[in-house]
Amino acid sequence: HPDAARDNSGAIVDELLRVTAADVEAALGTKALRYGRDDHYDVISAFIKSIRGSDPDAGLYWLARMLEAGEDARFIARRLQEALGQAFIVDNRPGAGSVIGTDAAAKSAPDGYTLLLMSNTHTVNESLIPNKPFQLLRDFIPIAPINASDLLLVVKSDLPANTTQELIKAAKAKPDGMSYASSGPGTPYHMAGELFKYMAGVAIVHVPYRTSSGARTDVLGGHLEMMFDAIPTMAGHMKAGQVKAIATTGKQRSAILPNVPTMSESGVPGYEATIWLGLMAPKGTPAAIINKLNAEVAKITSNPEVRRQWAAQGTAAMTMGTEEFAQYVNADISKWAQIVKVSGVKVD
Repeated sequence: HPDAARDNSGAIVDELLRVTAADVEAALGTKALRYGRDDHYDVISAFIKSIRGSDPDAGLYWLARMLEAGEDARFIARRLQEALGQAFIVDNRPGAGSVIGTDAAAKSAPDGYTLLLMSNTHTVNESLIPNKPFQLLRDFIPIAPINASDLLLVVKSDLPANTTQELIKAAKAKPDGMSYASSGPGTPYHMAGELFKYMAGVAIVHVPYRTSSGARTDVLGGHLEMMFDAIPTMAGHMKAGQVKAIATTGKQRSAILPNVPTMSESGVPGYEATIWLGLMAPKGTPAAIINKLNAEVAKITSNPEVRRQWAAQGTAAMTMGTEEFAQYVNADISKWAQIVKVSGVKVD
């Protein structure tokens, strides 16, 4: 139950196992469980399997969990639950740059009960953390992309550069004389900076912070020259004159900042760095489940109201078939592997 205290979850499981199958279905059909302890999850899953069976023709089992949390995971889980009439757990497994949650998903049974909400942090990790216990395209099946959000490159308000070309010129005139902030090694904000350095041919020092807010505070305070940040977060500071917007990082201009050029059109042709999300399942998950989920996610991301809401937040919906998404993931892995190699980026 979403209102259940974590410390009482064992007692709740015991109670669930005492009630009738009809009562369990009635409860779980309208409420997604919120605690994520494996032993409790496995007990309930086994119980429900014994009631409902595991007919692959049904498309999906009645109870599924989605590893990696956050508002996007909750949104997709709610939408899938509404569409499929099935409960979805949102099981938060933070830590080690998403490795902990991803490893748990990789080791899960390929039975349709466990899904992974992944992002391009995962594709970066393929080369950044080579000794992790899993590999994305070896241990998972890509299901569908969800959405992508562009970033915004800003510089401190008194920096004598107003365009991408002026910034590149200033950086080349003073190698390693400028710094850019990020929320930590391997994050999308960090890798956007490394991609900029590589494609623009400039030497800029990376200064990692533990959080985006810490990095943002020092750039707003003029202590560091620049950073890549989320557009909705930084747009207000830009409009208030606290920073100057140089460029956005997508293929097209942002609907939130239509007067700010893209990096590609303003000095670094072909540049693109976004934060994108997708859904995967453990390798071996039946094709019927993969295809059903792909179709349902496509319905969500094609919904005009969903697209409107996301666009207002600077986010674009993505829709692809399973094979196209697999190719997209593979291309992203290769792209960031090159940047990791040439930059020498490492994580502790």
